[in-house]
Amino acid sequence: MKVIVDLCVVPLGVGVSVSPHVAACQRVLEEAGLEHRMHAYGTNVEGEWDEVFGAIKRCHQVVHEMGAPRITTTLKLGTRTDREQSMDDKVESVRRRLES
Repeated sequence: MKVIVDLCVVPLGVGVSVSPHVAACQRVLEEAGLEHRMHAYGTNVEGEWDEVFGAIKRCHQVVHEMGAPRITTTLKLGTRTDREQSMDDKVESVRRRLES
């Protein structure tokens, strides 16, 4: 099953700057070969359910290995069974409506 998620992984106990941890998680998503787009407060990820959730688990493992004693993660996710839809499809649909 395909899934699109909005992922926000926040390491706790590592100080104010978390950009090294975010970069490490981005590398995990790249290595997994998943379509993803970082934004100001998280990352959109799309792919097969097991691959996406495997990568999220790996993000946690990597961030813990970097010394984060705790991690809090927020996920929003969606699936469809009526047709395939990508992140680009969803955004383009709204853009077309804005042009009318």
